[in-house]
Amino acid sequence: MNILRFAPIAAIALAACHPAATEAPPLAGARIGGPFTLTNQDGRTVTDRDFAGQYRIMYFGYTYCPDVCPTDAAAIGKALAQIDRSDPELGRRIVPIFVTVDPERDTPAVLKAFVANFHPRMVGLTGTPAQIAAVSKAFAVFAGKGEAQPGGGYLMNHSRTTYLMDPDGKPLALLPSDKDAQAVAAEIGRWAK
Repeated sequence: MNILRFAPIAAIALAACHPAATEAPPLAGARIGGPFTLTNQDGRTVTDRDFAGQYRIMYFGYTYCPDVCPTDAAAIGKALAQIDRSDPELGRRIVPIFVTVDPERDTPAVLKAFVANFHPRMVGLTGTPAQIAAVSKAFAVFAGKGEAQPGGGYLMNHSRTTYLMDPDGKPLALLPSDKDAQAVAAEIGRWAK
């Protein structure tokens, strides 16, 4: 009897007895995020601790954005609505957060009208320019005022990044908000348990 012939079968049997190693989230250990104090869309002061115990979707943008920010916020909102339907328990433990990079124009009232379009639990956050600069730096987000536009106003130049943070505020993964809601929901489902 050739023992080597049975080696692959033995290896499969042993593997079945031991679960596979859990894959680490892509942003595990990254220095992204941290404490913050900002103002929400209802004019109340909030800190990162107000979201403790919840998964957070952190998106940085601005309400006057003509295209990218509302498109990304819609993908985030639709993805969370899908999760709310398919796994309501998980959905309740996720809070989508829209942090403005344009505190000059994005007052709490402006943010309230904006986030209401995308998901009932979406939180809009603003603050002083110094507070927004600090939270942007903590989340490795670039933002700066662009050139003046004809007819007045200005655009904001900013990085396009959507983070999924764990219930302790640690980064898990980037969410593909530049794709569709299904891609965002799939990535959330992969890392949020």
